[in-house]
Amino acid sequence: MSVSGTTLRTIDALVEHGFADRRDRADLEKVAARYVVAVTPDVAALIDTSDANDPIARQYVPSKFELESTAVEKADPIGDDTHSPVKGIVHRYPDRVLFKLVHVCAVYCRFCFRREMVGPGKETAMSDAACGAALNYIRAHAEIWEVILTGGDPLMLSARRLCEIMSDLAAIPHVKIIRIHSRVPVADPARVTDEVVSALKVKGATTWFALHANHPRELTPAARAACARLIDAGIPMVSQSVLLRGVNDDAATLEALMRSFVECRIKPYYLHHGDLAPGTAHLRTSLEEGQKLMQALRGRVSGLCQPGYVLDIPGGHGKVPALAAYVSREGEASGIAHYRVTDYCGDVHLYPPADAES
Repeated sequence: MSVSGTTLRTIDALVEHGFADRRDRADLEKVAARYVVAVTPDVAALIDTSDANDPIARQYVPSKFELESTAVEKADPIGDDTHSPVKGIVHRYPDRVLFKLVHVCAVYCRFCFRREMVGPGKETAMSDAACGAALNYIRAHAEIWEVILTGGDPLMLSARRLCEIMSDLAAIPHVKIIRIHSRVPVADPARVTDEVVSALKVKGATTWFALHANHPRELTPAARAACARLIDAGIPMVSQSVLLRGVNDDAATLEALMRSFVECRIKPYYLHHGDLAPGTAHLRTSLEEGQKLMQALRGRVSGLCQPGYVLDIPGGHGKVPALAAYVSREGEASGIAHYRVTDYCGDVHLYPPADAES
């Protein structure tokens, strides 16, 4: 559906454009009071209002089911805070850090694992002092080889500010890789200007770009052109997607998505199992479903199109392949399946965590 050049940010606007049911308005207002809403014109144009289960709408349009939280869901489901030595930095693995520069996005995904950290009443960006302290932390830790710019979405920063941050990081001798994680080429491709592309190219470090997309319809001609501007400038791209019920939880859709990435010169990287973020149970699949889909994908597409299916262990224990060698089902209690998960250090954890149900 075509929408004027304004991002839709209220339930009234979503109802007016036919993206939300006015009968659900009261519940959706409660959702919007807790979790921020934004649907850009580019995304709105992809939504099929005649389809009550449209896979684009399921990603971006709030649902009354977001008011339902389960005992295993947590505000910080993957344990960012556990590994945050200074504000804005997450140092979970020895050789790399997350650098959370901003807490705003072009659009807000309904499954976001940082949904409690963005939106109404939250900070929009790091202060200069906090940013300086984060950079000093990176400078002081020579083991940090890679810095991942995330948030929020780092491409919400101006080209000038991006250039400053990229230059500061590239000037640190031990930082060799700067990776950008962004939804912007899909959600607002016009923001990927020549100035932004130039800002991401720096001497002294190699820039990689990770695009988040979950459905092949998101890779529109405009999105593909935005990605081409980055790749043609010499910035390699990888993809990250989330396995979502009703969006991409069938082999045909995953096949089309991964093929679309490769056609765009984007190497499929991660397919994330849905995190235990509050109000997202209606969008999560089971681990078994994900494993079966990966088996099906293996027989349908070449190795170029194969992402790694990964689980972020709650509590900050890191990502592991969501495969039988790492994940084994232990049983079921209170209608919830339980698993034993082995992390990259060889330690074993329960998933969901045992303390989540207490």
